[in-house]
Amino acid sequence: MSALYHEVYGEKCGRDLVLLHGWSLNLAVWGGLVRQLVPHFRVIAIDLPGHGRSDWDPRASTPAAQAWRVHETLAPLTERYALLGWSLGGQVALDLAAALPAGIERLVLVATTPKFLAAPGWRCGTRRPLLARLIHRLHADGERAVNDFLALAVRGSKPRTAARALARLRAALRTQGRARPEALTAGLARLRDGDLRSALALVRVPVLVVAGQRDRVIRRAAVRRLARGLKARYVEVGGAAHVPFLSHPRQFARQLVGFLRD
Repeated sequence: MSALYHEVYGEKCGRDLVLLHGWSLNLAVWGGLVRQLVPHFRVIAIDLPGHGRSDWDPRASTPAAQAWRVHETLAPLTERYALLGWSLGGQVALDLAAALPAGIERLVLVATTPKFLAAPGWRCGTRRPLLARLIHRLHADGERAVNDFLALAVRGSKPRTAARALARLRAALRTQGRARPEALTAGLARLRDGDLRSALALVRVPVLVVAGQRDRVIRRAAVRRLARGLKARYVEVGGAAHVPFLSHPRQFARQLVGFLRD
C-alpha cells in the first residue's frame, strides 16, 4: 500500500506536528497556519486517502484502514509527534490516538465530534436532514455538493471574514486538487454511521479541543461533550464558524502553540 501524499515544513529542531484536514479538502488548507507554526515545530501535513494528491485504495476504505494508512505514512517520518485533526480529520485523529497511541504526545481536535448525527442519548448531534441533503447532492452533482459544504463551513462568521475563509478553501482545491468521488462518499458514510464515543476512554494524552462559536456544521454542544469525555482543555473561538484556523488565524495559532509548548 503506497504512502499518502505529504509535505514536510521546517527543520527537525523540536516537536513534530502532524496536520489532518477535513472532508473534501487537502493539505493546502493549512498554508497560512503552517507559516505561523514553522518557527516552533516541524510540520507534517498529509492528504487523506482519496483527497488532494493521495490515491484512493478501495481495499482500504474503512475508517480503521484509513487511519492505518496515515500511521504507515508517518512511520518513516517521525517517532513522536503532536497530532491535529480538523472536522473529519479529527475523527481520523481520534482513531489513531485510541488504536495506535504510542507515537502521539498531544492531540488537538478542531470542530470535531465523536458522533456527527443526533440520536437518542446524543441530542447535541447535527440534525439528519443536513447530512441527507449533502449525500443527495453528492450523488447528483459532486462539485456542487463540495461547494455547498464550503459555503456552510464559513457561514456564521462576519461577511468579510467568511469571504476570505471561503476564498482560501476554494484556493486549496484549485492548487492541490479535488477529492475522489469514492473518498467523498466514504467520508459522508462515516459521518452518517460513525460513533467514537466509546473510544474516548482509550485516549490517554493531553488534548486541546477547539470549537467555533458560530459553527453551522457541528454544534458547539457536541464539541463541549467531546472535551468533557476526553477531560480536555476546551477553547471556543468567538465569531468563528467551522474553520477557526482560517477565519481567526492569529488567535487560533496562539492557542495551539501555547498548548503544545505548555
